[in-house]
Amino acid sequence: MAVPRSRILDLMKAQSRIFSTIFNPTNARLGNKILRQRLRGPALATYYPRRVATFKDLKALYPSYEMYDAFEEDRLEHIQIAKSRGKGAPKKKKVADTSNKKRKR
Repeated sequence: MAVPRSRILDLMKAQSRIFSTIFNPTNARLGNKILRQRLRGPALATYYPRRVATFKDLKALYPSYEMYDAFEEDRLEHIQIAKSRGKGAPKKKKVADTSNKKRKR
């Protein structure tokens, strides 16, 4: 002997009221499991250290002062040496070359 559906729904309503859950007779995906979880944003924000002022920031704040950035000078020198050996970055294309494209007929 089968129990009528209305009685089962009444039981599910009472059960959801007692255990403070969502009454969902159609079993639709509502995302309640995700929404009940603890928020992750504050934990992720505290994981990474705060950003401190860099040399670029100081240079932008005080453009009138002459500053020497040893790391930047070293980087530029390294790039210049690599270019002189032919190992630098390739030059950027100025105009797209359309002669190599296949034409549709």
